Amino acid sequence: MTNFQKNQGFVRRFSSEAQRESIEYDVVIVGAGPAGLSAAIRLKQLCSEKDVDLSVCVVEKGPEVGAHILSGNVFEPRALDELLPRWKEEEAPVNVPVSSDKFWFLTKDRAFSLPCPFDNKGNYVISLSQLVRWMGIKAEEFGVEIYPGFAASEILYDANDSVVGIGTNDMGIAKDGSKKDTFQRGVELKGRVTLLAEGCRGSFIRVKKYKLREKGHAQHQTYALGIKEVWEIDESKHKPGAVLHTLGWPLDQKTYGGSFLYHMKDRQLSIGLVVALNYHNPYLNPYEEFQKFKHHPAIRPLLEGGTVIQYGARTLNEGGIQSIPYPVFPGGAIIGCSAGFLNVPKIKGTHTAMKSGMLAAEAAFGSLREGTSLESYWETLRSSWIWDELHRARNYRPAFEYGIIPGMAFSSLEHYILKGRSPFTLKHGKPDHEATNAARLHSPIEYPKPDGSFVF
Repeated sequence: MTNFQKNQGFVRRFSSEAQRESIEYDVVIVGAGPAGLSAAIRLKQLCSEKDVDLSVCVVEKGPEVGAHILSGNVFEPRALDELLPRWKEEEAPVNVPVSSDKFWFLTKDRAFSLPCPFDNKGNYVISLSQLVRWMGIKAEEFGVEIYPGFAASEILYDANDSVVGIGTNDMGIAKDGSKKDTFQRGVELKGRVTLLAEGCRGSFIRVKKYKLREKGHAQHQTYALGIKEVWEIDESKHKPGAVLHTLGWPLDQKTYGGSFLYHMKDRQLSIGLVVALNYHNPYLNPYEEFQKFKHHPAIRPLLEGGTVIQYGARTLNEGGIQSIPYPVFPGGAIIGCSAGFLNVPKIKGTHTAMKSGMLAAEAAFGSLREGTSLESYWETLRSSWIWDELHRARNYRPAFEYGIIPGMAFSSLEHYILKGRSPFTLKHGKPDHEATNAARLHSPIEYPKPDGSFVF
């Protein structure tokens, strides 16, 4: 029996009681993604190094680790190198190096090649869900307890208004709110430190009362919606490690966004479109824009004859360093995409999320065993390579507030000439929900009809 199964049985025995039971840990981590698992592993590494025993629990809402992470990612291994230096010898599923890297500007019928600013040399095309599953196994080997299938439904507070853990959701509730025969009470997972790693639009709202955005002098967050499909394509068209990003069509000149195509292993292609949610036209449908994108003459031939094997969508934090809130609250901290460490021009946030989890783990260990403050997480974060990287990328996203062409011109100047060291920091425009215009100012958009094989 695996630790997963043992732990699930243990929790379910407790939650079958009418009264909600509680289990106490030194550290409770919400979310078994790259940030949460990196934090858990780093905590246990420190325990081994210092000959200390701390109990660490990770709760994951998906039925298994990696279940809510869709395949397809260009992965920068910098944080993994630091966390688990022997990852190659330990057979991490990171084995398809980037073989080519292209950047196109699309019009309706043509594709124009542009200088590629992404610098993916040394990076890998991976299935992030497979990497996260592997990290989950490693975390268990270090002694971390992982509870998949349990969502954190509430934050627990003590009399001093400090966070002391989370409560999992009750199970067996009917649609009308009544308890079914299968009803099981949720469980309180109490921690001396609670790390929130639920991803974009996850945990931050739950601790909004601490006014962390105001404390960190951060701007509002700005978001995008990424829609992705994983295709199995013809072997003759498959180029393992090939990477393509695009700007332009099918989006209009005032809407920020772009596409990506990543050739993974086993004839799999990850293809998607990211659309910033501050678009003006209320008739714009990000999902339909993605289906339209697949009709481009430079894209469609690659997919013809292929089969969709996965699909999904997720929101992205695009605010960058301007929008990162103060990440520490009484009793815990926010890590990963919950705080918003995405590098927008790179379209990468996994490595920064992992590093943030590692830094938070070190701060948590210090606060529990060495008498230091959890506030040191904020200090080490700002002195880390995360902050340096995001600072150099800070003006890329707000530059596109003025349209695609001005945004491309400014970001080229910022990237190639100023190298991210411009003497000023651009601010974001109005919040996304305020950017939508009245429908009378726009015309409906015609989208292709679903055919069940190419357009869905």
